[in-house]
Amino acid sequence: MEAVDRETATAQRGGTQDVFYAQPAPVPLPMIERAQGIYMWDERGNAYIDASSGPMVSALGHGNERVIEAMAAQARNLDYAYTRVARNPVNRDYAARLSALAGPGFERVSLCSGGSEAVDNALKFLRQFAIASGQATRRHIISLMPSYHGATIGTLAIGGNDALVPFLDGFATVAHTVPAPLGYRLPAGETPETYAAQCARVLEEKIVELGPDSVLAFVIEPIGGLSTGAVVPPDRYFLDIRDICSRRGVYLVFDEILCGAGRSGKFITAHHWPEALPDIIVKAKGLGAGYSPLGAMLAPSAMVDELADLTGCEFSYSYNANPISCAAGIAVLEEFDRSGLVERARTMGGRLRSGLQAIMDKSPIIGDVRGKGLLLAVEMVADKATTAMLPDSVQPAERIRVHGLDNGIMLYSRPTAGSRFGHWFMVAPPLTITEAECDELLSRTEAAVRAFQVELRSSGVL
Repeated sequence: MEAVDRETATAQRGGTQDVFYAQPAPVPLPMIERAQGIYMWDERGNAYIDASSGPMVSALGHGNERVIEAMAAQARNLDYAYTRVARNPVNRDYAARLSALAGPGFERVSLCSGGSEAVDNALKFLRQFAIASGQATRRHIISLMPSYHGATIGTLAIGGNDALVPFLDGFATVAHTVPAPLGYRLPAGETPETYAAQCARVLEEKIVELGPDSVLAFVIEPIGGLSTGAVVPPDRYFLDIRDICSRRGVYLVFDEILCGAGRSGKFITAHHWPEALPDIIVKAKGLGAGYSPLGAMLAPSAMVDELADLTGCEFSYSYNANPISCAAGIAVLEEFDRSGLVERARTMGGRLRSGLQAIMDKSPIIGDVRGKGLLLAVEMVADKATTAMLPDSVQPAERIRVHGLDNGIMLYSRPTAGSRFGHWFMVAPPLTITEAECDELLSRTEAAVRAFQVELRSSGVL
C-alpha cells in the first residue's frame, strides 16, 4: 500500500478525517469506494475483508437493501422531530422493541447518536438521580485498568489508559481504576479464576477507601473490547461485583457498546449472567449497524419514573431519538430476526475461533486466542513459552494491520494503555458472515501473520 502524499493532502481544502491523525501514518488508509456484505473495495479495485466490522459497527455487513429502504421511507414521511418540543411514533416503537429484548429492569430507553453520548447519558442520569434522591455525595466513578468507554472528555476520563495521563492531567476529573480481570499473562501462581476474585476484592477495597457513600458507579465492559482484547471474565467475577455494588449502594453499569447487539452470542450481553444483571446497560455500534448513528442507555422504569417526579433528567442532544435512526434501528432488529444473527454469532464465532487456534498452534508469535461469539482477539507475543511481549519499537499493532491490507484483509489493532498489557488484533466480522467467508478470512489472516513473522525474523526480533 502506498501512503498518501502529505503535501498533496494538505494542499487540498478540507481533507479526509485522517488529516488530524499523526503523520506520517504508520498504517495507510485505503480510499474505499464501495462495499457489500463483508467486503470493501478501494479506488484501485483492491478487495478487502472487513474483518473487524469497521470496527465492530457493521453488524449486518454492508449494503443491506431492507435497512436502506426503511431509512428512505422514514425520511420521506418524517425526517426529524426534536424531542424537547415533539414526540414521534418510531421512537416509541423502537424503544418498546429494545426494552423487550433487554427484559425486566430495563424498561426505559434513552437514545442518542452513539456510544460516547450513551455512556455520558448514563453517568449524567445516575448523578442526577443521586442528587435528587438525597445522595449528593456520590460522585466518584470506578472503572478498570485498562478500559475504554468513549471519546468525549468525560468518557475518556473514565477509561483506564496510561497514555492519556498527560492529556487529562488538570483537564478532567479522572475516574479511579481497579485491575481488569485479565486471563492471560497473569501474576505468578494465579489462575484466571483466582485473579478475577482478587480483582473483585480490590474493587471493594477501593470503594471502602473512597468512602462507600461517595462512589456513584462502577463501569465495565462485560466482555472486553480493544482495551483488553476481548477478555471474558470468569462467571464468578460477575456475581462478585454485583454483590459488592449492591451491598455498597454503587450502581453497576455495563458498557455493551462493542460487545452487545448479538455479537457475543446474546443480543444483550448481560444475559450471559442473569444472576448478576447490572443497573444500567449502554449500547451502540451494532444497534445502527453503521447505517445510522445510534446509541442507547437502558434503565429501570422505577428509577426513571422516580427521577421524573423529582427533577427529571433534562440533558438532551439535538439528535436524540432521531426518526431516521430509530427506523434504521427497527430495521436492524428485523434483520436479526430474519437471519437468526444471534445464533449465527455463536456458530460462526465457534468456527472462526477454532480456525484462529489452529493458526496459533502453527505460529511462534500467536500466544492467545480469546473472546466470545464473533468478538475475538488474537494476542501477539515474542515468546509463547514465557508470554514475553513484542517490543513496542517494532509497532506490532500497526505492522499486523499493514500485512493484513497487503493480504486483502482489514484487521483492527492499536496500542492501548501505553502497550503495558500486550499487543493484539481483533477479529469481529459482520454477523452475516458465511462458513465459506469464515474460511477465506482465516486464510487471509494466516497469510498476514506469516508475513509479519518473516518481518520479525529478518529484523532479529525472533
